[in-house]
Amino acid sequence: MSKILWNSLLLSPAILGAVLAGSASATTVAAQAASTQASQPQAVQVQAPVSPSAGVLVAPTASQEVAPEFSTAAQAQPSTLVAQTATQATAAPAAPASVEAAPAAESNTDSLSQINRYSREGRVSNNSIGQVTSVSQLSDVQPTDWAFQALQSLVERYGCIAGYPDGTYKGNRAMTRYEFAAGLNACLDRVNELIAAGTTGLATKEDLATLQKLQEEFAAELATLRGRVDALEARTTELEKNQFSTTTKLAGEVIFAVTDEFGQPTNNETVFQDRVRLAFNTSFSGKDLLVTRLDAGNANTFTLQGGGTEGFQTFNFGNTGGNDIKLGWLAYYFPIGDNLQIYIPAYAGLHYDYAPTASSFLENFDGGNGALSYFGQRNPIYAIGGGTGIGATYKFGNFLSFSAGYLADNSDLGGFGGANVPADKGGLFDGSYAALGQVTLGSGEPFQVALTYINAYRQGAIFDTGFGGLPAPGTTFANYLFTASPTEVNAFGASGTLKLGKKLAINGFFSFLDVDERVGNFKNGEVWTYGVSLGLADFGMKGSLLGLVAGVEPYLGNPNEVQVAADNSVPLHFEAFYKFKMNEYISITPGVIYIINPGQDNNNDDAFIGTLRTTFTF
Repeated sequence: MSKILWNSLLLSPAILGAVLAGSASATTVAAQAASTQASQPQAVQVQAPVSPSAGVLVAPTASQEVAPEFSTAAQAQPSTLVAQTATQATAAPAAPASVEAAPAAESNTDSLSQINRYSREGRVSNNSIGQVTSVSQLSDVQPTDWAFQALQSLVERYGCIAGYPDGTYKGNRAMTRYEFAAGLNACLDRVNELIAAGTTGLATKEDLATLQKLQEEFAAELATLRGRVDALEARTTELEKNQFSTTTKLAGEVIFAVTDEFGQPTNNETVFQDRVRLAFNTSFSGKDLLVTRLDAGNANTFTLQGGGTEGFQTFNFGNTGGNDIKLGWLAYYFPIGDNLQIYIPAYAGLHYDYAPTASSFLENFDGGNGALSYFGQRNPIYAIGGGTGIGATYKFGNFLSFSAGYLADNSDLGGFGGANVPADKGGLFDGSYAALGQVTLGSGEPFQVALTYINAYRQGAIFDTGFGGLPAPGTTFANYLFTASPTEVNAFGASGTLKLGKKLAINGFFSFLDVDERVGNFKNGEVWTYGVSLGLADFGMKGSLLGLVAGVEPYLGNPNEVQVAADNSVPLHFEAFYKFKMNEYISITPGVIYIINPGQDNNNDDAFIGTLRTTFTF
């Protein structure tokens, strides 16, 4: 009997009620429902997996319920709409219906036992007000409703209708797989109880004939459904046989950029540059993530007066070669409990990989869909050091979190070996490093504030992200204050973001660095940086972004005290860009960057950089 019911109940909650009423009047109501729904172009989704062989409901597994959209290849199986009803041959047209097919790995299991298990676990019953003894208890069911008689019969004759906590039935709403399973099972259990009790007037020949008639009326749709599910299963099996990995998903980004610099006497030319990132994202448990990223690019920075890299752009970052493929990032994330997230980078780790940066909309982690410049994305304090080590963030609810991390450089400069070099002045703890501690208040909705402290031991550039020789924000004096000796850095920073609604965000940051020379004359330098930015999401069209940035890139604030040949001019940074989202995969971003006093010297000419960036993501 359950098979017959399932074959005839694929359309809607109302038809479920009409069929289970099991009477001649219910049959008439079902036909009226089909005619009424045909005149209303509202599709109903039945989200239950279907076994093509038996045509019965297959309950989803627990993993499908908890994390149905997890993005690993093992769980993101192909899913598509596989059926639509056609015009009935012997009755009025039924409502258009679609069924979303899920993997049928459990097609041989006992469906009713699984439904019972889900009901016992409380997955559905918590949303119900329990047994309804009179149809008048349902506030949204009126005697004039087309399905009123069917619902009344189910309540009074079978006693297997339950409502929602607010006293409604919601008969016009599409069912979830759990609601359908629970409702069907409850009615079948009640019918079986009544039959076992020998109650007269139930499961008569007339009732069975009604069900048989409905099954015949929907035979064409059921046959179409079974055929399409069979085809889907065949395609899924073929994909599984030829898939790259059951645990790994490929993600990629490609940037094309036409850019030029105007105003400098260094003869910068118009260039066409590119950068490619291919990331293999692997999960072994559904909650962890192993990232293996390959990078290639040819996007060199412009030469500015003073020798600094003010205004360098995100696609310049980490790319100084001629499109040679190299390892760009290797790291592993995993949780401990519900509140602690651990981050272990083996190569090219950065502090903003695990610590919130409090920068809404413009933060894109050096990708091609946020700000044009590295400075425009976030507080430069997060660029102090990087490489190999460990980081962690612990959340105290949704308002407060604490982050801490230690990263040893991957570079090998001035006799200081990288984290992987087992030699004096090398290794994890005897070379250049940067240790971070941060307290973050708020989740970013609507605000977030991050208070950051970094203690670092640097050889070479202070803001070099731990790789040596790569572009870094700020002037030469801020980055290479004492080039002949290592320095100790104590950096203090504050970052904040405030969202005014869903589409407008104001960001701001400030950092001060106390830089001490460790050998020689033991000089002490002061480095400053600060800025504000504005992000307008969905500006002009959905998915687009307008960004405005103004600030001062890292500069040496006391050049006279440390006897450096620089004046006290600050390198002002102004930036404006507009990301135009062509579609889900392509965006085009025109923008300008204007640098005043490059090299923190007002005798230097201002620099104007224009860029047209196209970003492909897949």
